[in-house]
Parts: sequence; C-alpha cells; structure tokens
Amino acid sequence: MSESRYDPRYDPRAPDEERPRPFSDLPPPPPDVVPSGEVYDWFIRGCDLLDSGDTNAAVQLLDHCAQAEPESRQVREALARAQFDVGMYDEARTNFEWILSINPADDYAQFGLGLAATKAGDLTSAVEHLALAAAMRPDIAYYSTALRGARAALTAARR
Repeated sequence: MSESRYDPRYDPRAPDEERPRPFSDLPPPPPDVVPSGEVYDWFIRGCDLLDSGDTNAAVQLLDHCAQAEPESRQVREALARAQFDVGMYDEARTNFEWILSINPADDYAQFGLGLAATKAGDLTSAVEHLALAAAMRPDIAYYSTALRGARAALTAARR
C-alpha cells in the first residue's frame, strides 16, 4: 500500500514563491547565529572568503560586519565587492553609492558602481561612473576597458 505524500512544490494551487528579500530587509539574526569574535575578526575572515572565491559566505559575514559597523568604508567596499560577485547588483550599487557619498573622489567606488550599473542594465549611469573612474586613474587599464565596453553596450542599446 503506497502512502500519499503531499508536496506543495508540485501543487498547482500552492502560492508562488515570494522573491528573496535583500539582506537589509531581513530581521536581525538570533544571537546564536552571529559569528563569534570581534567585528575586525569577521572582516578579516570575510575578506579571506572573498579572496578565496567563497563569495556567498563572504556576503553573509561581511553583512554582519556592516550591521555592526555601518559607517566603515572598508567594510562597505568589501561587502559591495562580494555582493557584485554573487549577482546582487542593486545591493552592491547601494554600498558603492554610500562610499561615494562620503568620498566622491574614490576611483574604485566609481569603478565598482559603474560595473554594478552595467550589470543591472543602467548603461547611462554605468558610462558616467566608469568615465569618472578612468579620468581619475588613467594609469589603470581595466577602468578604460570597462568604460569602452559600457559605451559600446550603450550605443548598441540605442540602435
């Protein structure tokens, strides 16, 4: 005799899954989920995870850092890099914009914002920020390369 097992994933009457919410909309984690150690330890571990390619874990850990130290430019930059790497382009843009609100002359934040805007489909904004980054640091070739790519994509999109 077979047992009937109900699985809502296969039920056409089941409600559609809700979209994942950004980290900023989620409630704070329970105390037993917060990483052990100090914020500096979290930051170092998050950067190590980011450098080793474990970007999902880096986002988790660096988000804890950003919640604990919301005014830290270094934490925001590392978090934005991790968010960009996992495809969270809008969240990365928000963090790069925050950095630029503090220091508009930060060439890397201009570059990161331009790349995130490109991935998010906002090519006009991307060209603007990439042009600023390339003008600030003409010695960094990949800034100019990204700018040329964004300009080409914008030209193609206008046709």
